[in-house]
Amino acid sequence: MNSKLTNTPDKQPVTLPETQSFWKKNWVKNSLTGLFFVGVFLLLRPYMQGDVVEGQAPIMQVQSITGKTLDLQALNQQGKPVLIHIWATWCPICDLSKGGIESVAKDYAVINIATQSADDDQLLTFAKDNEMNPDIIVNDLEGKWLKTLGAKAVPADFVIAPNGEIAFIEVGFTTSMGLRLRLWWTALMAD
Repeated sequence: MNSKLTNTPDKQPVTLPETQSFWKKNWVKNSLTGLFFVGVFLLLRPYMQGDVVEGQAPIMQVQSITGKTLDLQALNQQGKPVLIHIWATWCPICDLSKGGIESVAKDYAVINIATQSADDDQLLTFAKDNEMNPDIIVNDLEGKWLKTLGAKAVPADFVIAPNGEIAFIEVGFTTSMGLRLRLWWTALMAD
């Protein structure tokens, strides 16, 4: 008996589909990457918050880059919450939020403080180029208000209740919807 191995079409080796390791699946890698960034954000958050003020907001009477007086306490007396938004022209995250701040400013009082950025003329040009309302932009070239409010990073948002208390503080990117909800909630709690 001659025993030869032949590879006939009906006798080809069966190959099973390769199974991908659980850790190599795209959805697992994407989920882990997202969790990593959330973890880094949560670790950095206490530093970004700094020693932010709590309780009563500081007395604030400032001039916009167009010369308009913005008085926090007078705005509070109107019975609506006020948003203090601190940002910088050199901040890429601030750049993402500026359209949202302008949108919020159509419905709520906003004091939009540009910190450590440029002189008034340069800020006016920046506002015009970026379709921002210069009447609510305050130049804080030396960073006085950033220090007074205790934030160590920009953007920083402070929602001030009508009674002058700081109701919400957010340092870092916040959506316009998130700011609107905080302002709405503050107004609701004031009634």
